[in-house]
Amino acid sequence: MSHQTQEQILDQNSVSVERYRVVIFNNPWNTMDEVMYVLMRATGCDAEEAYIEMWEAHNFGKANVHFDSEDECLRVATIISSVGVETEVKKEWDE
Repeated sequence: MSHQTQEQILDQNSVSVERYRVVIFNNPWNTMDEVMYVLMRATGCDAEEAYIEMWEAHNFGKANVHFDSEDECLRVATIISSVGVETEVKKEWDE
């Protein structure tokens, strides 16, 4: 067996998947508890992470809440949107 560098092994095993993100926006009608609950349900995060994301949206107007494939982000955004929270799915590095 020939000797392979770590870079060669990583290149052979890596899968190029474009990552996306789900952004939520603050609103005046959902309670903080509702937002935390739907974030935990949609993303599988714990209460601490949901609180941090909810707090960020509440104080800064928006927050990134999930990073994954486009299909998974669309699934998560659909669940979050079902309670009235505005969402947006964008490529990970798009403004």
